[in-house]
Amino acid sequence: MNKNNTSPEPSDILVVDDTSANLRLLSIILTRKGYLVRKALTPHLALNAVELSLPHLILLDINMPEMNGYQVCSKLKANPKTREVPIIFISAMDDVFDKIKAFEVGGNDYITKPFQEAEVLVRVEHQLKLRSLQMELLDRNRVLEQTLTELKQAQNHIIQNEKMVSLGQLVAGVCHEINNPVNFIYGNLIYVKTYVKQLLGLLHEYRQMLGSIPPELQQLEEEIELEFLVEDFPKLVLSMQGGAERIRTIVESLRNFSRLDEAELKSVDLHEGLESTLMMLGHRLERSDDRPGITVIKNYAQLPLVRCYAAQLNQVFMHLLTNAIDALESGSRPPHSLPNSQDEAAIGPEPPAPTIWINSAQPTENTVTISIADNGPGMTRELQQQAFDPFFTTKEVGYGTGLGLSISYQIVVEGHGGTLDCQSLPGTGTTFTLGLPIPCRQKPPK
Repeated sequence: MNKNNTSPEPSDILVVDDTSANLRLLSIILTRKGYLVRKALTPHLALNAVELSLPHLILLDINMPEMNGYQVCSKLKANPKTREVPIIFISAMDDVFDKIKAFEVGGNDYITKPFQEAEVLVRVEHQLKLRSLQMELLDRNRVLEQTLTELKQAQNHIIQNEKMVSLGQLVAGVCHEINNPVNFIYGNLIYVKTYVKQLLGLLHEYRQMLGSIPPELQQLEEEIELEFLVEDFPKLVLSMQGGAERIRTIVESLRNFSRLDEAELKSVDLHEGLESTLMMLGHRLERSDDRPGITVIKNYAQLPLVRCYAAQLNQVFMHLLTNAIDALESGSRPPHSLPNSQDEAAIGPEPPAPTIWINSAQPTENTVTISIADNGPGMTRELQQQAFDPFFTTKEVGYGTGLGLSISYQIVVEGHGGTLDCQSLPGTGTTFTLGLPIPCRQKPPK
């Protein structure tokens, strides 16, 4: 680029020729025009110079000892770092086959010796302009690709959030429909227990007053197995009461998970959110015919209430726990591995595999920390670095969108001013550590 160019820095041109006179001549021509010129008398010096500092353009002689210009060009084009640097061959050979070979190895232009100053400057400026336009186009393409990725990410975030809202509304509606009859049953079971006790007491009194039971009644007692009925009826009522309590607990967990009434910042118990999420995932933790059960080991510290967006954080817990379960179900988990962030001595005897550890730590430096670890197959360092990238997934097609961890990162880091880190190595399991400040930064999640 010449002096009239608005660029704050002149273009850097590397001239490679084993003849000192040619180097001096080209250097004078190009320097007068405002270019920054570097010179190399040998191919090896040229390759070293390119590695140290990438030029904008290379003028390359063809006939040189030890390594000709074609070989130098081939090396430069084979290197991803230098392949895009334009190369103009300079040579006294004017044969058409030499020019064809120059372009075949990756050359961009060809100047024949002896040099004509005007031709040199025109060809140099032409290649620099082409290179500048190419770089501008690449930059624009990067911006467009980034914009497209952000649009896809935003679209999928919106879809995901709409799914969560729809799920929350569905859960809230189901909870409401279930809650009324369950409360009716649970409330009436108290009276059933009382009535059963009174009826059995009355039956006992009748038997005492009658003294002897008529044969007809004795036969009827045997048919209905009265002794078993009297013994089992109170147990049956207690069992029904336990079942009703279980349904009420599940309904309460579903309501806590959806938390549609807590779209704003509120002080909540994070352990309650974890328990609600575990309740939602209970079916995936149980043993089945084709997979073993998953043991969940919880080590909860005494945490203060944290001011946050409860439904959003429950979504994060859901993604992290689902990822752990998916990893444990992948089938490549080492049989006796421990999570990399755990101290084996602190855990005690090695737990049965597969296992998920959920730990919460005492607040330090105004930060609450929760970690979710598994003893699954783990990840390589390269995969770990991409874990939070949008649309990145190691799962088979149709089994994951690659958005779960990206959305979780956005919720924790951008929405709550916290941290979300991943630690993993192949064969040692994976640990996600979530840190939330007390109080959280009050910026609503996107």
